[in-house]
Amino acid sequence: MSIDDLMEIQQLLGRYAVHMTRGDIDGVLAVFTPDGTYSAFGDTYGLDEFPALVAAAPKGLFLVGTAVIEPPADGEGDGDGDGNTATGTQPLCFIDHATHAMRIGYYNDTYLRTADGWRLRTRAMTFIRRGGAHDSGRPHAFERPGA
Repeated sequence: MSIDDLMEIQQLLGRYAVHMTRGDIDGVLAVFTPDGTYSAFGDTYGLDEFPALVAAAPKGLFLVGTAVIEPPADGEGDGDGDGNTATGTQPLCFIDHATHAMRIGYYNDTYLRTADGWRLRTRAMTFIRRGGAHDSGRPHAFERPGA
């Protein structure tokens, strides 16, 4: 994986955080592959559900740290060995705009190089609790329409 690839992925992750902070759902969706998913609250959501998920979420600052990005080891990834996939972990501190209450945790990601550049294929949130537990959140914290 080249330095250019790493920089492109870092910029992709920066765009995610800025677009989430600004409430720009179109910008957020643009950082994912068309089949991309987001996992939290004990479930996985497709991009078609992302606008409702973001609308239901608290608003505030998505403060992210530098991601650790790993190219796939030999025999892993998309199977073609051409460097078109990678994984990564990025720390997050979310600060609610109204209360300044914080949520901390990290994202576990998979990335795919597309014709439009690197994109997130999957993003899974892990919250860090005051007691030290690491989990994906309360199941059903987000109610799907019609659920």
